[in-house]
Amino acid sequence: MPHRVTNFFRSSTNSLENQVANLKKSAVTAARRRESPSRNTRSSGSSERVFSYASSIEDDAEDAQAPPYSPRPTMGDSRSSSSSLETHKDSHQQHHHRISFPGIHFGRSSKDSHSNALASLDWKLESPPIVMYGDAETSTGALVSGQLFLNIKEDGVEIESINATLNIHVTQKKPFTPHCHDCAHQYTELKRWTLLQQPVAMKKGEHAFPFSILLEGHLPATMDGPLVSVAYEFKAEATPKSNGTSQATPMKLEKTLDVKRSLPTPELPHHSVRVFPPTNIKASVHYPQVIHPIGSYNLNLRLDGIAKHNTKAGTVEYWRLKKLTWRLEETAKTIAPACDKHSPKAPETAGQQQKKGMIRSDTRVIGEKTLFSGWKSNYESAMDSSVELELEYHLGKHAKFACDTKSRDGTEVTHQLMVEMVVSQEWAPVNKPALVTQTGVGRILRMHFGSVLTERAGIGISWDNEAPPIYQDVPPSPPAYSEETVFHGEHDSQMESLEPLDGVLSDGSGRRSADMGGGVAHRADGGGR
Repeated sequence: MPHRVTNFFRSSTNSLENQVANLKKSAVTAARRRESPSRNTRSSGSSERVFSYASSIEDDAEDAQAPPYSPRPTMGDSRSSSSSLETHKDSHQQHHHRISFPGIHFGRSSKDSHSNALASLDWKLESPPIVMYGDAETSTGALVSGQLFLNIKEDGVEIESINATLNIHVTQKKPFTPHCHDCAHQYTELKRWTLLQQPVAMKKGEHAFPFSILLEGHLPATMDGPLVSVAYEFKAEATPKSNGTSQATPMKLEKTLDVKRSLPTPELPHHSVRVFPPTNIKASVHYPQVIHPIGSYNLNLRLDGIAKHNTKAGTVEYWRLKKLTWRLEETAKTIAPACDKHSPKAPETAGQQQKKGMIRSDTRVIGEKTLFSGWKSNYESAMDSSVELELEYHLGKHAKFACDTKSRDGTEVTHQLMVEMVVSQEWAPVNKPALVTQTGVGRILRMHFGSVLTERAGIGISWDNEAPPIYQDVPPSPPAYSEETVFHGEHDSQMESLEPLDGVLSDGSGRRSADMGGGVAHRADGGGR
């Protein structure tokens, strides 16, 4: 056994010595390579070929373009070859830091690919902010109108076509099949505009093309959640006419619309009563059911039944509030659909393809706070003991949220306010209420209140209440006068109905004329009035 240990140390020492010797040899070799080739040529009197190692792709490309076979330098031109090598070495040291990768684009290097030297596209929305008032069942939608501007930079530019589309782009962040583009992205075309019917040669300047659409009330609002995102994408394309030699580059414009929904707010706060058995604690809460992303809201809380009189033991038992935590939670549910490729097909008897989807759900906190004080407690008597608190809550400063929504494709977003209270039990003699003793018993009281998070309506109203009535919506005018009432002297109650006869009325006592239905009346003798 000892000789094995000795051999081990000998072998390790020898290996270390060999490594040091190899390092020295490599250093000497490197020093020889760093010497000038002309110096070596002069001292040895024979030509020596020096190799330079390229560290850039450009140098490798140049070497690849060189002929495969090149004559070796002779003794007579060794000096010229060494000078050329030194020059190549200096240029190589100056440009070694440039490494180019042709055909590879990093980042958004092609963001100006839609630009054209002859014309450009722009737009302007003329409608107010896009807000749908009311829920999906009662909302009449929102009007969107604007103009698409084509800016021609030179005279005589002939434009072949101008088209625009508005799509709803739904992105499933947890798709049915990972890494599948069709499962992750769904597009729904709302409208397509053909703004130019035939090729037209346009003059230099700005040309406007109006467009409009009525977004129906059941459509979802714009959102970006942990499971799904909904975006309204407006795309426009103007194609100039090609000259036959090269394909003309079309002008493109891509914009997004911010669509919101505003739900009505009740005038009075909601009242809720909760009881926590087996204790006698009762909570009475007043809170607003509808909240908004910006602003703070108050919840009035009152706890009754927190004291109990034990007549046998001559003591009073209290429940004292130690800690209170409120939390705003957002729950999102969606159905990630399967594309045509990954959706299983129905049996042949059915004859239709059965769509399949995966239910996804996620819950996140968008606001929370913990309080250890700030409430008013009253323990004067066992019958009138109570705890009162005015709680202020709001969304977090940097919280990401989505308003309440419920769409036809199964996407639903809801919110709730959770209040959690920690109470501990204490007791004191009836005669000495200040002598309080801890019992070591504690309870956690939890309450959940449904809240609706929506955008503020402001001073806006629905489009059907704001726009003037159109021709088809004008109600019918009052009916034309078809009879006339004549009173005779003192008999006010006596009436006589006169029927028109060719625009001339006669009451028996003389001939008189009347205006029938807005027309011109005539005398009995035929003369004009």
